[in-house]
Amino acid sequence: MSTTPIKGSPFKSRVVSIEPLTQGKWIQTRKIDYTDPAGSKRVWEMAVRTSRSEATNVDAVSIVSILHHHQKPKELVLVKQFRPPTEKVVIELPAGLIDPNETVETTAVRELAEETGYQGQFRKQSPVVFSDPGLTNANMVLAYVDIDLHDQRNENPKPHLEDSEFIITFTLPLDNLLNELEQLCEKEGCTVDARLYHFAMGLELAKTQL
Repeated sequence: MSTTPIKGSPFKSRVVSIEPLTQGKWIQTRKIDYTDPAGSKRVWEMAVRTSRSEATNVDAVSIVSILHHHQKPKELVLVKQFRPPTEKVVIELPAGLIDPNETVETTAVRELAEETGYQGQFRKQSPVVFSDPGLTNANMVLAYVDIDLHDQRNENPKPHLEDSEFIITFTLPLDNLLNELEQLCEKEGCTVDARLYHFAMGLELAKTQL
C-alpha cells in the first residue's frame, strides 16, 4: 500500500548547492579532548543537536508500527522522504524529534499521526540508543506503536505534514522485508536508512540462521 503525495513527490527534490557552515541553528560541531586507556591525549570531532529535550534527555523517536491484517500478511508502516545530505529519497521508519516537555510516548503517537495519518497506541520502547556514535551524540528511542485497523480513523489515514515535509507513506510485508526493500531501491533509485536495513536483516537472519 502506498499513498499518493498530497503536496508533491519527494523524488522531485534536488540539492542546489553545498557550502561550509561554521555553526548552524539545529546542528553544531564540537571538539572533544579525552584520554585513551593508555593515558594518551586524544582529540575527537563531533556534531550535536541544539534541540535535545531537557525533559527526556533524548533527541528523537523512531517508530515501529505493524499492521495486523485478517486476510493477508503483516505489514510494516514506512515512509519515503528526501534527505538533502544523501541527495536521495530515503526509506525510513516514521520518526521525529521530541518537543520540549514532551514524553517519548506522546512523541511517538503524535509523529506517527502527523507523518502517516495512522492513529496508534504506544506499547513499549527500547533503551536510549545512538545512531552514529563515531560522528555525533544524537540519540533516540525505538518506540512500538500499535495500530488498530478496526478504528475508523485508520480506514483512510491522511497525514498532517508541515510545510517543509514531502512524505510518502507506504507499507511492505514484514515477512519479506529485506528483499522488498532491496527491490524497491533498485526500481526507484532510493536508499534505505541503516537502522531500517539492520532491522530487516535481523528479521531475515532470524528466519535463516536460528
